[in-house]
Amino acid sequence: MRMRKINPQNFRVATRGTSREINRRIALDLVRTHQPLSRADLARRMGLRRGAVSLIVNDLLEEGLIFEGMMGESARGRKPTFLYIETRMRCVVAVDIRVTRTYLMLADPLGRTLAATTSFATERDPKRLAAELARRIERVLIEHAEAGTCEGVGVVVPGMVDRATSRIIHAPTMGWRDVELRESLAAATGLPVFIENSGKACALAQMWSARGDAAEVSDLVFVSVSDGIGVGVVVNGEILRGRHNIAGEFGHVPLSIDGPRCACGANGCWEAYISNLATLSRYFGRDLREKPMPAEVASFTIEDLIARARAGDAKAVAAMSATARYLGLGLASIVNAVDPARIYIGGEIIAAWDLIESAVRTAIAERALSPDAAETEIRTVSLDEWPRLRGAAALVTAPAFAAPAVA
Repeated sequence: MRMRKINPQNFRVATRGTSREINRRIALDLVRTHQPLSRADLARRMGLRRGAVSLIVNDLLEEGLIFEGMMGESARGRKPTFLYIETRMRCVVAVDIRVTRTYLMLADPLGRTLAATTSFATERDPKRLAAELARRIERVLIEHAEAGTCEGVGVVVPGMVDRATSRIIHAPTMGWRDVELRESLAAATGLPVFIENSGKACALAQMWSARGDAAEVSDLVFVSVSDGIGVGVVVNGEILRGRHNIAGEFGHVPLSIDGPRCACGANGCWEAYISNLATLSRYFGRDLREKPMPAEVASFTIEDLIARARAGDAKAVAAMSATARYLGLGLASIVNAVDPARIYIGGEIIAAWDLIESAVRTAIAERALSPDAAETEIRTVSLDEWPRLRGAAALVTAPAFAAPAVA
């Protein structure tokens, strides 16, 4: 049984229009998830009379949120007209800020790419970064004017974000604390700007893109292994946030308090064991954050290490095996704490999944609290699916599909 407690200090009383607004957003989300969809199919999925659904559909058509497309086949009677989400002449800009590079993508309201993704070296100073982003956003919108009206900019960052103000509370790998970015970027572009933690954005992207059976999974975790570790947790179809919007920061839960120092300043964090930098440091036998760094080491990437492991380099194999074990131990903690139906893993290390999956599974089995938990489904998300950027795009458009809060 699912129960949601009503907060007596923070609630909205249901009005006559509440049920209508909820049904409207349900209809909009069903069209998004199952399009093309006829009015009859929509009525069946909603369990409402055709007439009631037609009123909702007509409102959505009038607002320009959906459109009627091609007609389907029918054995008898009128041919059905299919409904689609209106994405024509509408776009969003998605931005993924990482330690070394920042990526920018122009997308339609459903997160589908409209132009080639571009990137540039990340400027660590927030003010200069905002100015550079504004210039590039203006350029891409001018170059792709045919994409139509831009509805906003979604930005994901490798750190914790205050939900009320969108200030970046702490981004350890960037060296940021209490950083303001949204207002500067909004003022420079004249567009609404939405900022979120990259792990939460990846989880949002996975929910947002789910279709068919995948759309029924309401408890999931997304783990992004890259320069740092981003984790997004979804419970009962909602992203887990906590009081300060930092829930799900498993990357900074210690595997050992005597372990290596993490970018956050603590010792033994999961991130300090499995980030790309941690894996490369293990391979070279030195902390790669220390300077000076030899040129051949500075230019060496996790992709290079994976290539060496595939070629049989014993040190590379050992480094990857250790990372795989630590990855599994951390995933076991997530399984025990959250018990998700599915875990998604993204990041550069996925290119070596066939090499490390067995070790990851073995480590999970060692720490999982039950045999069933040890068998939690794991799916990988390739880099070319751009989960962070899709999540950034969803920050702009997903709220229109969410049910309004009534309690």
